[in-house]
Amino acid sequence: MVYENPDGVRIGLEIHIQLNKLKTKMFCGCSTDYHNAAPNTHTCPVCLGLPGTLPVLNKKAVEAAIKVGLALEGEIAEETQFHRKNYFYPDLPKGFQITQYDFPIVSNGKVVIEGEDGEHAVGITRAHMEEDPGKLVHIGSIGKSKGVLIDYNRSGMPLIETVTEPDMRSPKEARRFLDKFRNILEYLDVFDGNLEGAMRVDANVSVHWGTRVEIKNISSHKGVERALLYEIMRQKNVIRRGGKVSQETRHYDEGRGVTLSMRTKEEAEDYRYFREPDLMPMQVTDWIPAIKETLPELPDAKRSRFIEQYGITDMHAKSLTSKIMLADFYEDVCAEGVDPKIAATWTADVFLGELNYRDLAISSYDGKKISFIHAKDPKIKNSFKVSDMVELVNLFAEGKISDRAAVEVIRTMLDTTEEKTPSHIIEEKGLFKAEDDLVTKAIAETIAENEAAVQDYLGGTEKSLNFLVGQVMKKTKGTADAKTTRELIIKELKG
Repeated sequence: MVYENPDGVRIGLEIHIQLNKLKTKMFCGCSTDYHNAAPNTHTCPVCLGLPGTLPVLNKKAVEAAIKVGLALEGEIAEETQFHRKNYFYPDLPKGFQITQYDFPIVSNGKVVIEGEDGEHAVGITRAHMEEDPGKLVHIGSIGKSKGVLIDYNRSGMPLIETVTEPDMRSPKEARRFLDKFRNILEYLDVFDGNLEGAMRVDANVSVHWGTRVEIKNISSHKGVERALLYEIMRQKNVIRRGGKVSQETRHYDEGRGVTLSMRTKEEAEDYRYFREPDLMPMQVTDWIPAIKETLPELPDAKRSRFIEQYGITDMHAKSLTSKIMLADFYEDVCAEGVDPKIAATWTADVFLGELNYRDLAISSYDGKKISFIHAKDPKIKNSFKVSDMVELVNLFAEGKISDRAAVEVIRTMLDTTEEKTPSHIIEEKGLFKAEDDLVTKAIAETIAENEAAVQDYLGGTEKSLNFLVGQVMKKTKGTADAKTTRELIIKELKG
């Protein structure tokens, strides 16, 4: 099937990635560990842009940029250099930003995503290095702010700005791209996506192949999808009323779910780019072979290996490799000799599903337990041990607990911080699978007590069978296996 795009929607993204796994900033020795620090305590004359200071390039930042470029299957420039991007804004103390212009370190890459009509590649136009500005804190909403505070702790943080081609055709595809891109970066271990400001997105969107509009500084993947949905609808309404879409920069107000006009769209000449005189051009070609050797197994390669090595479905492999920490957790569970297919089902479908339902994000994995934290309330956190998943999978595989009981165990372990093993919870809640004679007795009682439902089923009403199964589950307090119970009832009624 060929995906049709009747509305002519084109979406391109500019993603600012903070290399917060590095220990020091882009051009000075200030620590990058500022996220829980008091405002303006991680600064020095260089990142404050004081007169007479000179930048010194962080070599680790260049190596990280090359690593990202290789993971994106991009071309690494034989020679790259920095420029000054001139604009005046309170969060930019020097009055210019050190960035790259016509010699970016990476160009012509790609990321393969699950599109509206199957997998397709999103082109990467370029990825270049630059420094982060400071942070503006508005007193009130941006539209009705009573004042602005400035925190320069973020000023000078190493960034990689990645610019895509307008290859995404829906807000959903844009969100999938961001999910995949973040996944790649976490595999490379160059940034921590759970930290504030780690990934900020500018989205460019047009409809009917027309004028593009830029939406600035969106802070979440969900926010990108919502902002694009609103902006696409707004542009369509403008055209429907006979108007023309203006090329402009807009801000996304997350609280109201709308985009607001900020200013006309800047062009490159507005920034008066010129070469940074305090930093020499770099030739990094000789660095590439050594950096290639350090590249980890990336998501797509790991997904293919999981399918081949563990015999699991493509859907499970995609879910399990969507987070490097989840993939490592699953492999360590399998290393204990459990059935990898059963482990994949309980890890990818149930465990991950229950985390998402509770709005819990995986935060770390130490080889023994996987930890997670609530997306909006960092006080809510918990962990799940490898040994607990191994025990649960084995109990299920041995037929000692039903699938319903296994789900109950996972939910209990996620909702309490008490140190309890699966066996302890199963014993406590009476979840061990009912004996065969108990199930047989419960089926006989259910058939005798529900003659109308029996006759309805024999007459062709499938829902009545579900009712009978439910009654047996109730009598056995959920310890009977639903699939086996269903088969036994059919056998009993149809002989």
